Amino acid sequence: MGRVDGKMAFVTGGAQGLGRASALMLAKEGARVTVADINAKGAAAVADEINALYPGRAFSVALDVTSETQWKEALAAADKAMGGINVLFNNAGIGGGTTVEDTDFETWKRVQAVDVDSVFLGCKYAIPYMIPHAPGSIINTSSIAGLIAGHNMAAYNAAKAGVWLLSKSVALHCAKRGYRIRSNTIHPTFIDTPILDGMARGMSREDLVKKLARQVPLGMVGDPDDVAYAVVYLASDESKFMTGAEIKLDGGISAM
Repeated sequence: MGRVDGKMAFVTGGAQGLGRASALMLAKEGARVTVADINAKGAAAVADEINALYPGRAFSVALDVTSETQWKEALAAADKAMGGINVLFNNAGIGGGTTVEDTDFETWKRVQAVDVDSVFLGCKYAIPYMIPHAPGSIINTSSIAGLIAGHNMAAYNAAKAGVWLLSKSVALHCAKRGYRIRSNTIHPTFIDTPILDGMARGMSREDLVKKLARQVPLGMVGDPDDVAYAVVYLASDESKFMTGAEIKLDGGISAM
């Protein structure tokens, strides 16, 4: 028996990084998974990768998480393909911007749209699909930067803090309505995914990873599976008494 046998999971940002790792692990532990990404070919490739290991467990859809229309279409397709939805992993996100003075308004709006609006849309439109297949779990990717600010991360700090508190509101809403749907956040720090490629700025990737590791008390950056294990826990009934809460995957940064 897998830890999430019978679960039906919808994963955004699933074409790479944390989304890919989590989709693979959810399938390994028994879930059916719909991999959603704006990169439709990448999402299909991950679904194919999963099905090669666990036949019939994965599907894919194209999804621009900033589009209300596409959210409606993607969730309907996933519900039909999997026979329901009871796990939503709002994982898609971007970085962008620097200080409050140096961030242009278009960048600000883009970061909020991808990182926060997408979570609002996902929760709003997935919950009705999840109710008849409860118990359900909403898992939203925030960041340690949603709890601890940086002088040069104005847009990202605001967006990820928004995800954190929105998730608590969703948790209380679902509890008050008796939906048996939980909502929690995960808060990673530096994880070894393709997002690090955009942070290199002239140094080698190896040197960048070493530099980032020096900022973490445990002396390392995380692996995608470090997040995927948390996603499986939150998706499973093992976490049935956990809602409106957060899991910090930060190597000790928030303890300083």
